[in-house]
Amino acid sequence: MSPQTYFIFALIAYFAAMIAIGVFATLRTKNHEDYMLGGRSLPPAVAALSAGASDMSGWLVMGLPGALYATGLIEAWLAIGLTIGAYLNWLFVAPRLRAYTEVSKNSITVPSFLENRTRDNSHVLRIVAGLVILVFFTLYVSSGMVAGGKFFQSSFGGDYTVGMLLVAGVTLAYTLFGGFLGATYTDFVQGLMIFAALLIVPVLAIVSIGDLSEIAEGITTVAPENLNWFGSGMSGATIIAILSSLAWGLGYFGQPHIIVRFMALRRAGDAKVARRIGMGWMILSLMGAVLTGLIGIAWFDINGLELPDPETVMLVMAQNLMHPFVAGLVLAAVLAAIMSTISSQLIVSSSALVEDIARLVFKKTVSEKALVWLGRSGVLVVAVIAILIALDSNASVLELVGFAWAGFGSAFGPLILLSLFWRKLTNVGAIVGMVAGAATAWVWGQYLSGGIFDLYEIIPGFLINPLLAYVVSRATHKAGSADDREVQKEFSETQSIIIDEVKQGARV
Repeated sequence: MSPQTYFIFALIAYFAAMIAIGVFATLRTKNHEDYMLGGRSLPPAVAALSAGASDMSGWLVMGLPGALYATGLIEAWLAIGLTIGAYLNWLFVAPRLRAYTEVSKNSITVPSFLENRTRDNSHVLRIVAGLVILVFFTLYVSSGMVAGGKFFQSSFGGDYTVGMLLVAGVTLAYTLFGGFLGATYTDFVQGLMIFAALLIVPVLAIVSIGDLSEIAEGITTVAPENLNWFGSGMSGATIIAILSSLAWGLGYFGQPHIIVRFMALRRAGDAKVARRIGMGWMILSLMGAVLTGLIGIAWFDINGLELPDPETVMLVMAQNLMHPFVAGLVLAAVLAAIMSTISSQLIVSSSALVEDIARLVFKKTVSEKALVWLGRSGVLVVAVIAILIALDSNASVLELVGFAWAGFGSAFGPLILLSLFWRKLTNVGAIVGMVAGAATAWVWGQYLSGGIFDLYEIIPGFLINPLLAYVVSRATHKAGSADDREVQKEFSETQSIIIDEVKQGARV
């Protein structure tokens, strides 16, 4: 059989496995909370790997190795920033958010938690937060579908639209009916695939060359500047670039598709085990991606091969170093990275549409069964809109990926931290902070980037949000009111749970 045939068989096996997991998840989905949050039943390993897989997307297996291959270690600052941000997110946010969301009227989405936490009876905070999620994730989902179509086009020489629709269709199939559990368990398997691919490819490359010194010499000969952490030399521009890369870690605190995994843990104490598993997965995966990019420099030179597109470094090496069927599984791992993010974002978008917007209209007149089907309808609506946008292979939404990360981080990150660790956050303060943070990130990214302002927009957005939220909350906080007494009680109850489960390890 030709290598292409093996690739196709591997992809068919992968797609079949994802759909089978979706069917399994469908059988376990009994009500609306199951569909949106998996009934808060995730084991630590599933929560950890699903969070990592839904976070990293194709950037981990294509973008980062390609950047290291083309530019060098200066790109690794981004990986360092993400690692620090992810660790702090698991350490401080995960256990407290898991406990607080259940204490605060069993909130099952980020917008509903912010509303319940601040006692926003006007529902303005929840609706605005839902709209922010809905708009940006629809575009984010579309960018993933575009990436899937281009992957098929470059890897198999196939038609872009057919590839995009195939990726969209399979992802939609297991997400539509399996809901949160379908997305999460497929993410878990996809996380294992990504992990294996990122470790195996650089190891095989080292074995094929046979000598570490030859690898180091090859990199030094071809691209010596790629081994410099500061690029061609330290400068003001380099410092800003490094700070911008490190600042990506701030985005973790406000990414709904990641922190919803914290909310779905079985209990707050599980966050400790999940943190160890998740950070182990992340650190080793990032190391594999970095090594793939750097070793690839020497490997291609030694083998006399050309690499027109640096982002395909891992794919080309896999196809040359592995049996075609195994290489096909590596290609499937790339798709896994793309699809895991799409599925997670579809569920969060659906929850924003149904739980945070539509349910406020229907109130309590809708049954649990009807809510599940409304959730599925929400997934379908968001997917269809994303597909229509993605029909244009040159869709500008791809440019919004970095902005969406900054936008979510600036809009939600500071509010999540304030809501968990500061008792006096008010609904008005939260609304002002969220809008100001998102607006600052957007204006900075669109109009002020470049020159002395060439700083990643999440930094000013992440600073403006808590500043205004604090000032406005201090001005609008009503100490001793009925709402304030309820908030104080919930805050103290959450603190007790954290002490019992995490600090004392009673149920870890």
